[in-house]
Amino acid sequence: MPRTSIGERPMTYAERRARHRAARVTGTPLIRTRRPTDRRSRARRWYDAVAELTDLQAKYAAWLAALPTNLQDSVIADALQAICDLDLAELQAIDPPRGFGRD
Repeated sequence: MPRTSIGERPMTYAERRARHRAARVTGTPLIRTRRPTDRRSRARRWYDAVAELTDLQAKYAAWLAALPTNLQDSVIADALQAICDLDLAELQAIDPPRGFGRD
């Protein structure tokens, strides 16, 4: 995803280099951030995703049960009911393959 521009138009390469040189002269520390690498296996990510879906479904069911009577026939109630009607037991029963040589 591209960064948002600082000015009204994108900077040229020369403008970026000049800004970089000016920041180095003033001693502004260079901050580079990277997203942390997800080191979980695919199987662990699958189990975590299914657990998250199950947890969310339970929370949506509680929301549907606590819905006021004037909202029982609303679009919100229909969406919550559709989420509660999903059968996640099939997803929970799936045991993903472990990969080459680890079966």
